[in-house]
Amino acid sequence: MKSLLFTVAALGLASAASAQSNAPFTVEETGKGFYRLDDAVRSVNGGAATILIAPGTYRDCTVVEHGRVAFRARTTGTAIFDGGICEGKATLVLRGNDAMVDGLTFQNLRVSDGNGAGIRIEHGDLTVMNATFRNSEEGILSADDPGATIRVDRSTFSGLGRCDRGLACAHSIYIGHYGKLYVTRTRFEKGRGGHYLKSRSAQVSITDNSFDDSQGHASNYIIDLPSGSTGLVARNVMVQGPDKENHSGFIVIAAEDRSNPSAGLTITGNTATLAPGVHYTPAFAIDFSHEPLKISGNSIAKGITGFETR
Repeated sequence: MKSLLFTVAALGLASAASAQSNAPFTVEETGKGFYRLDDAVRSVNGGAATILIAPGTYRDCTVVEHGRVAFRARTTGTAIFDGGICEGKATLVLRGNDAMVDGLTFQNLRVSDGNGAGIRIEHGDLTVMNATFRNSEEGILSADDPGATIRVDRSTFSGLGRCDRGLACAHSIYIGHYGKLYVTRTRFEKGRGGHYLKSRSAQVSITDNSFDDSQGHASNYIIDLPSGSTGLVARNVMVQGPDKENHSGFIVIAAEDRSNPSAGLTITGNTATLAPGVHYTPAFAIDFSHEPLKISGNSIAKGITGFETR
């Protein structure tokens, strides 16, 4: 009898372990699996952890209030978050100390205020890599955290943005008053309104990216630094398309206010061209700051004026 009871208990434990191993969300540090992303985040309890995400399509969302949480696909591009929204904001609402997103796809995100995003970062540092944001109102949207840094690398933003319904525009990326923003080796394409990259960060480094507006619809600027900024915009390839709501410029500095200094902002080594069917004449860079910028060594195609001060 004891042997039978032991066998039954062992089978029960094995069954529980098997069920846990099949759960899609696993906390790497403990090996514990969860069937809901939010349960996995809550188990971290404000600490530091990596949540591994199995291949699949999920309607989950979560809010991180404290600590350091990384969200990592077991295989890049196979973990897809489709339409799940928390707090009427985003799939991931982040206000802990630090967060990382690696290899995830976010899609079909819409909310009543027109700012449905894959990631809403409200506090702390954020690193995003190997991620895809598509067919949504916004890819990444931030609040203000002047002491923090956001990094985006090797990611894709496609079919994002909007300027309809009488609401403020949404953008592929819109960063508020953060301390520093780094965007590298990333592709932007097929904008559906708003700007491809809008940032109020005091310092930016926007390098080695591709901005392809040839299939954009009612889009605006390629890069908008509406409050001014210092730093570097370099080695980006930019194509402006024929269907624009605002076609005046590729890169625009301090068009809304001058809350950040812009002196020394360096724009160099970029390539700017026009897609077939473009019949307007945009400026490569438009400056409202009236501060000394460093603009040189850019390849600007016929039909584009170089630099304008307004």
